[in-house]
Amino acid sequence: MRGYWPRVYGTIDDFKALPETAQPAAPNARKGHSIPLVGIIRNPLSHRNLGKVAELADCSNILTKTPETRAELRIELAEFARRQIDLLVVDGGDGTVRDVLTCGADIFGDTWPQLIILPKGKTNALTVDLGLPNKWSLTEAMACAAQGKTLQRRPLKMVSRSADVPPVLGFILGTGIFSLATEAGQEAHRRGAFNSFAVGLTILWAIVQALFGRASNVWRACTPMRLMDSQSGAEIAYTGDGNPAERFVMVATSFERFPMGLKPFGAKVPAGIKVGLIDTPRRWIVALVPAILMGFYGQFLTRKGAQRFHTEGLDMQLGGSFILDGEAFPEGDYRLQNGPLLNFIIP
Repeated sequence: MRGYWPRVYGTIDDFKALPETAQPAAPNARKGHSIPLVGIIRNPLSHRNLGKVAELADCSNILTKTPETRAELRIELAEFARRQIDLLVVDGGDGTVRDVLTCGADIFGDTWPQLIILPKGKTNALTVDLGLPNKWSLTEAMACAAQGKTLQRRPLKMVSRSADVPPVLGFILGTGIFSLATEAGQEAHRRGAFNSFAVGLTILWAIVQALFGRASNVWRACTPMRLMDSQSGAEIAYTGDGNPAERFVMVATSFERFPMGLKPFGAKVPAGIKVGLIDTPRRWIVALVPAILMGFYGQFLTRKGAQRFHTEGLDMQLGGSFILDGEAFPEGDYRLQNGPLLNFIIP
């Protein structure tokens, strides 16, 4: 079985070949079942699923599917919609969540069933944001669903403005040096570091390289990038001391809680899209990154090329790849906006 998203640039273009599916019933036609009908998308290649059997697979009200391709995943989600499932379970890591949300975007529209996330991947950042246990079984999640415990989140929605391809949905997006850091994170996984520990190692390594590297070091390189507010059309101010057509790093997320207790957007995090920017890798700003991640921030940082803000959407012209929940997508002209409001089952 191969993964849904081959690790090559250009994967966004594969959506051109995804099969057409019948539209689901109208939102008001979905009826609750006396016993909840549960659809599970299970990634058997996820870190904690390797060599293990699916939970509760013999229950008549539980439909467990293991699609091998995105086309198959889309077909299975369309069938779940046709059968009007009450709960959609994603049994995998952050990448599997991204795949499900992306392939199901036009199938469920704004009327998704309630979602259960079983954290089985190498990175499970969404688990942290939702406050889920690191090891959460389907049985435990079903018990919480019966009690009606939910938390609402909107994923990010990345829409191509330069190619006729469907949008992609996820929760953490980054470009610039973030792309290189993601590759370092993959190396941490290969060496046995997972979850928050892997995040910490990756951040530390990136800081050390950007802080002490020479000007020619790839960890100090900037990426062609132009950012505009999608509502006003105003360009996001550049206050670095380098080339205004390039920036060092841009990160966007709809998370409100972060791994390791980090608070990159302050103690009180608003809902919706949050953006963090560093224009140029000034060494003293790079040195402050750990403090910034823990919540430190001042207007002097904005004046010197590091800023954070909340937005309803960004138009982005990117001269390099961007990363969405661990996967690389090609450069181009994009609009970043809010995705559908989702209800997640929580403890």
